[in-house]
Amino acid sequence: MLILALVAVLAAWLDPAPPPVSGAGRASDGDSFRLGAERIRLLGLDAPELDQSCVRAGQNWPCGRAARDRMAELLGSGDLDCQPQDRDQYGRLLARCTVGGEDLGAILVAQGWALSSGDYDREQNGARAAGKGIWSGSFVPPREWRDRQDQPAPMWNWLPFF
Repeated sequence: MLILALVAVLAAWLDPAPPPVSGAGRASDGDSFRLGAERIRLLGLDAPELDQSCVRAGQNWPCGRAARDRMAELLGSGDLDCQPQDRDQYGRLLARCTVGGEDLGAILVAQGWALSSGDYDREQNGARAAGKGIWSGSFVPPREWRDRQDQPAPMWNWLPFF
């Protein structure tokens, strides 16, 4: 165990987190954006995908686009300061960011535009209780929605009577 711990510490020391980045951001979806040439994904939350719909009052509504639009509004309210932790499999920086000194992830979850991945549970509980954002109706969690999109269609879908 001691050897594994030493290897982990050495790996972290040899591969430090990317340096902080700041500036004006441009929304990609409800949990990621561009900051200059960098693509950044917020840590600690998961927002509906851009093409994802939710249900409210028995009607589908574009909750993924609504989450992206709220991200765009927040990004437009001031410069970002981001503390990257790592990169994901798509090359995006994984970061915690503030806008106007406020935690961007906490805002999005508290307003009901994203689900907590464990870091913003208090904010999520408040949004759920108040019926904010996606909590105003029903939705498929973004992870589950993405997984469903990756599944191939059944072979019999091409038949006209199915």
